[in-house]
Amino acid sequence: MNRPIRFVSGLVFAAIVAAAPASADIWKIDGVHSSAQFSVTHLMISTVRGDFGSMSGTVEYDGKSVASIKVDATIDATSISTNNEKRDGHLKSPDFFDVAKFPTLTFKSTKVVPGPDGTFKLVGDLTMHGVTKEVTLDVTAPSQVIKGMRGESRVAASATAKIDRQDFGVKWNSPMDGGGVVVSDTVKITLDIEAMLPPATPPAPPTPPAPPAPPKN
Repeated sequence: MNRPIRFVSGLVFAAIVAAAPASADIWKIDGVHSSAQFSVTHLMISTVRGDFGSMSGTVEYDGKSVASIKVDATIDATSISTNNEKRDGHLKSPDFFDVAKFPTLTFKSTKVVPGPDGTFKLVGDLTMHGVTKEVTLDVTAPSQVIKGMRGESRVAASATAKIDRQDFGVKWNSPMDGGGVVVSDTVKITLDIEAMLPPATPPAPPTPPAPPAPPKN
């Protein structure tokens, strides 16, 4: 009498397992092949660009669905460079990033909003200069997953955003004689991320058979 019930229950369980989303893998951000760049307007007329030379973190991704993506990234604020030593020193000072007190910037995603053609918006908390604010990154569709030279899997995507540095307490500026200010409050951010997933551990080689016992005398 219980056999049909057990059979149906087994089918229901199998259906639930099949419908469950696959767990996402934890990919490592490849800092050597990733970049975090920014730009501001200088003297109301030109663009000054810079970047951070050191970035690390993880990307949770199942390799298929952008809805599975979660990002936890850290940028080394002390690695800032605008190709001008004096300006870089000013940016590291308490007037701007105050790297002695706030040596890192972090981003932790909280939500994915899928868009057209595989693009999506990645919403998360950006912490900079000791202040945390929600920001939205516009992200390109992830590249196809490829195999690297050492058997690892790799995937890449680019993201852009605009933030108001005043929101993060980075307030230094200087008024110009004819009106306007030296540095814009709006900062444009461009991220190029390449992430990698180590190859699965190969199975251990089979244990060789024991040598034959020596013949008895």
